[in-house]
Amino acid sequence: MKIALSGKGGVGKTTIAGCIAKALSDEGYKVLAIDADPDSNLSSALGVPKEKLDKLTPIAEMTKLVEERTGAKKGSFGGFFKLNPKVDDIPEKFCINHNNIKLLVLGSVPQGGGGCFCPENVLLKMLIRHLLLDKKDAIVLDMEAGLEHLGRGSTAGIDAFVVVVEPGIRSVQTARNIKKLAADVGVKDIYIVANKILSDKDKEFIDSNLNDFKILAYFPFNENIIRADREDRAPFELDKSLLDEAKKIIDKLK
Repeated sequence: MKIALSGKGGVGKTTIAGCIAKALSDEGYKVLAIDADPDSNLSSALGVPKEKLDKLTPIAEMTKLVEERTGAKKGSFGGFFKLNPKVDDIPEKFCINHNNIKLLVLGSVPQGGGGCFCPENVLLKMLIRHLLLDKKDAIVLDMEAGLEHLGRGSTAGIDAFVVVVEPGIRSVQTARNIKKLAADVGVKDIYIVANKILSDKDKEFIDSNLNDFKILAYFPFNENIIRADREDRAPFELDKSLLDEAKKIIDKLK
């Protein structure tokens, strides 16, 4: 099972990605959680302590690794790079393990004008496409907000593409734009997870505006998520009901 999550900024996709990863782990899956969002907050959503996170180096900061695997000088513009780099050893060598979930962080270009990010995304794309999973293996990919990753084709090889939305027109429009671009890169199964639902009217808004999508779950607005952010804890540590909703998603994707 390879699941990617995306959506408009601020809709809560990283929180839900963390809940899905934890729910999969609780069901006995070996989970690889990949943080491909330059904002890199998946570790917080998983409750990874700072002392453990300090031992994790984002792939984008591994200059020698990127150059060795892709043949491209990191941060350079133009040029050529390998389209099929070696990736099978990356999960074991460059992840940290927390609560039986392996976390890999892609990272971002470290400075303005830092050059092309293509080699790093080639590594990510090949990692997703070529990792062979057993029945009880899963990848949960937290994508950057918006649409840019679809233009790079980073989601090729994904089994299920989940768009997280909130009850608002801009969020709905982002979901529709994602659906169009996803089809161009061969992603066929697009699902919706609705978040921050306050009332039946919010649910009706989602149902009426996204009735051509399969809706997997409705997460109610939850004050514990705000509290978890203040306390730098995983939201599911404060409210186990988040894992119940995540399990519904997993059951519908099986």
